[in-house]
Amino acid sequence: MSKKPDSSALAFQSINTAGSYGLLSSFNSISGTKGKFKYYAWFNKKADAGYRKNSDSKYDAQNISLFYEFTPNIELKAEWTRSNYVIHLAGQLTDEMFKADPRSSTRSRNYYNPEINIPSLTLDWKMGESTRLKFTSSAVIGVRNSVMFDKLANIIDAIDPTTLQYANRQVDVDHFKSFTNELRLLQSYSLLGLTSNLAAGVQYMNNDLHRQQQGKGTTGTDFDLSLVTPDFGRDMHLKTNNVAFFAENRWVLLPRLSVNTGVRFELGKTDMTGVINNYPTGDIPNNIKHEYPLFGVSGQYELTKAMNLYAGWSQAYRPVIFKDIIPGSTFELTDKNLKDARGYNLEAGFRGNWQFLNWDVSYFQLQYNNRMGTVSQMNSNNQEIIYRTNIGDSRTKGVELFTQADFPLSKTASFSLYTATAYMNARYQNASIRDANAKTTVSIDGDKVESVPEWTSRNGATLKVKRYSLSILHSYTASSFADALNAVAPNATGTVGIAPSYNLFDASATIGLTNYLRIGLNVSNAFDKHYFTKRPQFYPGPGIWPSDGRTFSATVSLNL
Repeated sequence: MSKKPDSSALAFQSINTAGSYGLLSSFNSISGTKGKFKYYAWFNKKADAGYRKNSDSKYDAQNISLFYEFTPNIELKAEWTRSNYVIHLAGQLTDEMFKADPRSSTRSRNYYNPEINIPSLTLDWKMGESTRLKFTSSAVIGVRNSVMFDKLANIIDAIDPTTLQYANRQVDVDHFKSFTNELRLLQSYSLLGLTSNLAAGVQYMNNDLHRQQQGKGTTGTDFDLSLVTPDFGRDMHLKTNNVAFFAENRWVLLPRLSVNTGVRFELGKTDMTGVINNYPTGDIPNNIKHEYPLFGVSGQYELTKAMNLYAGWSQAYRPVIFKDIIPGSTFELTDKNLKDARGYNLEAGFRGNWQFLNWDVSYFQLQYNNRMGTVSQMNSNNQEIIYRTNIGDSRTKGVELFTQADFPLSKTASFSLYTATAYMNARYQNASIRDANAKTTVSIDGDKVESVPEWTSRNGATLKVKRYSLSILHSYTASSFADALNAVAPNATGTVGIAPSYNLFDASATIGLTNYLRIGLNVSNAFDKHYFTKRPQFYPGPGIWPSDGRTFSATVSLNL
């Protein structure tokens, strides 16, 4: 959803940033209103040399939104958004490499390049005082390209002394053609002398993902998607047709009490066709049916106009997807009997404001059955592979707290403090892992779910004086495991082991020179902490991906 057009005939905004490691970014937009016609358009361009070696990137994106009001009750919106970027992937590291130099690179020839177009058309019709009909037709059209030397971190991408050339890279291309149409009705009505609301509709989706993988690329070093042999090792179409019916009703039972009930029914089918070299055709399902209902209920009670209690429960569903069935990397192996995942989410909380204080504190519980997971294992040839399977069930319990205190110091000055903190206890239930040959199992009941830190906390303070402001932010993330076996010690490739906890400090300042011109100064990771957030098991490569060190930037914003 783009920003709404300005009410004047022409408004212009420009935000330009320069920073560490060659960062240059420019965002420019125009918008306005002329009679029944409105428009909003923007252009964004960014280039970055990257914190690590071989991590430069280039990005550009555009959007245009056109609105026409046929009558005060009928409006048509046409929108188009495009994005395109090329990222040079520096490659994953092992623990020893990270300790020696977190800015080092193991790959100089790996690139990732998505180019996506999203057109949409929306007709919004206010049929009466209490009835509204909205029809939206949208599409996702584009490609996602990559050319990579796709190996584990401890395998060096070096020139062969015999051929005096690098190894051939792997080329993968995904072509997206996805179309979605949705008709939604919003209806208000009187019940028990109070106004309740109904939202109902139908959604139809038609998707064709054309996946071409394991093409034999060049031995060069630049971004080049050309093949040295004519065909891809995998050339497949995943075609999906899906219809969803949904309805949600907000029942206002008492002036202070409301209850929401909702249902969604999915009905669809996915067909897969194509060629997969060196993969037994009988081990791959040719079609997958989706038929399932989802229910949810929530409610809130207003203690006062400024405070309320709320609670909710809803079902969730995650079907087996293309990536699960056909892994993209040569060192990934998939269980042949994957099951769809189901579960629910439960939450309850208390939120409100009182004098200088705002808060929202809640308890949540997430049940995830037939959870998909990965584990690092050795195959029969004593080679490390990433095995994807249904690990088992998991349950995550936690508490989230947001609170902010605002203190006025004078007519032109104020000071605020805030915290956003979460505690999560994620554990496996009835879960076990099979070895690569499915001959033995290891129970992981009670193990922590990978990549889920127990504590995350963001704490900050802001001082505002007239047109000046200064903010300081502290972020803390606890340690987490990289795999379901909860391995503490890292392996030779960096794919398992602890992702250590870390503390970060950021600071920013803004100066309003005029009503139209502002300058911002920012420093991220002020104490130059060397850290990483997790150890990916697959794309963009299994192992450690270091996060950026200390970064400075300056931004100039102009609004006319």
